[in-house]
Amino acid sequence: MSSTTRTTRTAVVPLTTEDADLLVAAARTAAEAAGATVSVTVLDAGGHLLAFRRDDRAVLISGETSTRKAYTALQLNAPTADLVEAVRPDGPFHTLPTALDRPLLFIAGGLPVHRDGRLIGAIGVGGAAPDQDHGFAAAALDALV
Repeated sequence: MSSTTRTTRTAVVPLTTEDADLLVAAARTAAEAAGATVSVTVLDAGGHLLAFRRDDRAVLISGETSTRKAYTALQLNAPTADLVEAVRPDGPFHTLPTALDRPLLFIAGGLPVHRDGRLIGAIGVGGAAPDQDHGFAAAALDALV
């Protein structure tokens, strides 16, 4: 008879709608403090929309931009700002957007959301300058902790 060792796996709490609402509110607060109008998208780990908010004064395309940034951060589990060099014509990911079923967006403002070291979703912010969008998304993640 052999003995087996059981390892206990701890479940990671998924991203909730309450978490998503907090992320949206924190990103909008950071944007408003900077005088910017943005759209914010939050996706769960499966890429499903949990929360979305477009400021009435934001450019219409900012909603699509924030969603694509969140999707890109989720699919590649990386901040979109870190991927810009990789998608240039001589970069390792330059053909990646055509390899997936949804368009990606390689501009700062998309961040993966982790809990206990596991990917549980993503946030995308669009409508301001890319570095501002990145900062607003980062501020939102700080509020989640």
